[in-house]
Amino acid sequence: MTMTWNGEQLDLDAYLARTGFTGDVKPDLETLRALHRAHIASIPFENLEIMLGRPVDLDLAALQAKLVRQRRGGYCYEQNLLFAAALERIGYSVKGLGARVRVGATTVRAVTHMLTRVTVEDGQEWLCDVGFGAQGLREPIPLRAGIEVRQGPWTFGLVPEDSGVLVLRSLRPGGWEEIYAFTLEERRPVDYVVMNHYTSTHPRSAFIHRPVVQRAAVDTQRSLIDMRMSVEFPDGTRDERDVGEGELIDLLAQEFGIELSGEDAARLIRMHGAGA
Repeated sequence: MTMTWNGEQLDLDAYLARTGFTGDVKPDLETLRALHRAHIASIPFENLEIMLGRPVDLDLAALQAKLVRQRRGGYCYEQNLLFAAALERIGYSVKGLGARVRVGATTVRAVTHMLTRVTVEDGQEWLCDVGFGAQGLREPIPLRAGIEVRQGPWTFGLVPEDSGVLVLRSLRPGGWEEIYAFTLEERRPVDYVVMNHYTSTHPRSAFIHRPVVQRAAVDTQRSLIDMRMSVEFPDGTRDERDVGEGELIDLLAQEFGIELSGEDAARLIRMHGAGA
């Protein structure tokens, strides 16, 4: 039987090894939480394919080759499509959703972010998102308006707005900050192909002019945006520094676990230096 997210094509053992997941695999809440944490801890957020001048391929075979076998990262569509395939293969019911990102927004943005709605064996629904980067969820949260959940030192909540809109927020030292807004309208894989085309090619996309690499850890949010490295802590303090081109490749490996081939490393430095 063909599955919505091509879960039947996934090499589940290779995916689990990539994330470092151990233990029983069954479609329950315990596994969902553990797999969500493992994925985020192991697979970084990054847009380097765009910086390298290559298209972002959302075919599952390409996602497995890049994120699993090559041990690279990816951005929201790559991450959440791979995660959806793994969940589907295990036996969860997975539906795609779309969100308008609100972090740093001064106007209404288009629906360009992928997240998922996952049903566990007891029928409860959970919001899962392994593809937002450093500021995103560490674990699934109940898909219920008004919920507030503490995940280690981080707190997230869902609040309702008009017309069925839900807003994911995070509690920061200065108060609640909005991450993104979404509805429960179901999105299909083809919808993400369209979103991905805009995100990876449109001149106004935030991802085509500069490297964006992030990693969410238990107690830190690590980001490399353009050539500025920052580590943010739960109390709002932040360590920041500029990164020289000569240290970029080593930093990607040491801070984010991204090891580029010699050819890709040279190409990235060359294209960034040229302002690509």
